[in-house]
Amino acid sequence: MSRIGKAPIAVPAGATVTIDGQTVTVKGPKGQLSWTVASEVEVRQEGSDLVLSLREDTPRARSMWGLSRTLVSNMVTGVTTGFERTLELVGVGYRAAMKGNALSLQLGFSHDVDIAPPPGVTFAVPKQTEIKISGSDKQAVGEIAAKIRKIRPPEPYKGKGVRYAGENVRRKEGKKK
Repeated sequence: MSRIGKAPIAVPAGATVTIDGQTVTVKGPKGQLSWTVASEVEVRQEGSDLVLSLREDTPRARSMWGLSRTLVSNMVTGVTTGFERTLELVGVGYRAAMKGNALSLQLGFSHDVDIAPPPGVTFAVPKQTEIKISGSDKQAVGEIAAKIRKIRPPEPYKGKGVRYAGENVRRKEGKKK
């Protein structure tokens, strides 16, 4: 039995949930998200909670149960409070700036790297060496953060590059005489 799937999802007062067959749509102050739940999982609303249950007990259904519950829970959290990822730029001359709503990065290349935000995601640059990525869709926020980090990942000798806030970069000793 899925321990995650059993737990009901509390829907806060600011959010409204619409269930149309297998499609769950959540509207809130930060936007609207919808997702089609797997056919093995049944979604129903009981009061102010959402409850997911199995239609049939198969290994695939059990795995989709926990996944579906987590994804619907993330949708509810996203439209009410939103998600945020913070990136840090470590290195001499590495800096970020905003060009309109796009992000412009100077990461030691001969050119600036400009990144346009995907729909529903916003960038903020509180300091030249810090980037805040926020939005209502957890997957979109994490994906764009990973793409930015992939442009110049932290290297193990000096630790230079783009890293997540609080990320621990394993350092190597380097060459000896």
